[in-house]
Amino acid sequence: MRNFAALFLAFSLAGLAVQAQDNPLAPGWSLVTESSKLQFQSVKNASKVETSSFASYSGHIDADGRAIVTVQLDSVDTKVDLRNVRMRFLLFETFLHPEAFVNLAINPADISALATARRQTFPVAFELDLHGVKQQMQTDVVATLITDDMVSVASTAPILVAFDQFNFMDGMLKLQEAANVTITPSGLVSFDFVFQRDGDGTAIVAAVAPEDTALESEGDFDQEACLGRFEILSRANAIYFSSGSARLSGDSAPLLDSMIEIINRCPGIHVAVEGHTDSIGSDELNQNLSEARAGSVMAYLARAGIPADRLTSIGYGESRPVASNDNSHDRSRNRRIQFSAGQ
Repeated sequence: MRNFAALFLAFSLAGLAVQAQDNPLAPGWSLVTESSKLQFQSVKNASKVETSSFASYSGHIDADGRAIVTVQLDSVDTKVDLRNVRMRFLLFETFLHPEAFVNLAINPADISALATARRQTFPVAFELDLHGVKQQMQTDVVATLITDDMVSVASTAPILVAFDQFNFMDGMLKLQEAANVTITPSGLVSFDFVFQRDGDGTAIVAAVAPEDTALESEGDFDQEACLGRFEILSRANAIYFSSGSARLSGDSAPLLDSMIEIINRCPGIHVAVEGHTDSIGSDELNQNLSEARAGSVMAYLARAGIPADRLTSIGYGESRPVASNDNSHDRSRNRRIQFSAGQ
């Protein structure tokens, strides 16, 4: 029986080797994150180039050439904590869109020479699913066979991602105001992914929860980190009410839930919820509306377990605009909930 099992295993491995030889993608390949790189470059103030990266992503290529790479956007790493938070909440809006996806199909025939040439450049068409928008794109990649069971797949040149194609323009404006810089409305993405052949035909991709990927310290935040986060979330402008109403929209939950997590990691910090309106309507009406909206947000936080003695709500009506009230876009900026904090 033992000899039969050994013979069966030998035939199985031989069959796998023949399959891999006939089809360079068989039985499938999984991304090795710790050996890979995913970076993007951005330009601010016309000349300053900054390189950032993502720490958490996974990917797989099956034997038919169907490939997907999933990027946890909360893992954006700019090397500066509050800059990471700005990118997450203001540009990527990870409380709404925590992941980005790259989907493509590789024709095994296109890379049939890789086993002998060891290096091959070929074009790929792919779909980028980012910030709730799907776009068809193309690029050239170079595949380098490191070993018979490990391959590097890298971009030959940076890939241009235009902000207006992925609804990033509003977020870019928020980011500019928060950082007091001018940002070029595009990014250049490059990658060098290392894939390892699956040993038994099963994907070895490890699932990573988005909340576990942010590159920030664990436990409680210090006062500077807390105050910075409250200021950044105040700029997100993602707390919504029906027109003329203090009733919170369900779309507000993702940002408010992020705020709850931050407040819980800022013990000893007192949070003031501030309501603001545009100038449409009477002063008295706007004052009452701002107070009611701030109260609704405070009630949401309290229901989630934030102690009442750590919260205050206040309304400012239309008295503190951040933009003109001359057009709908600027008025929408004035209708906002802000958070301030102190001991």
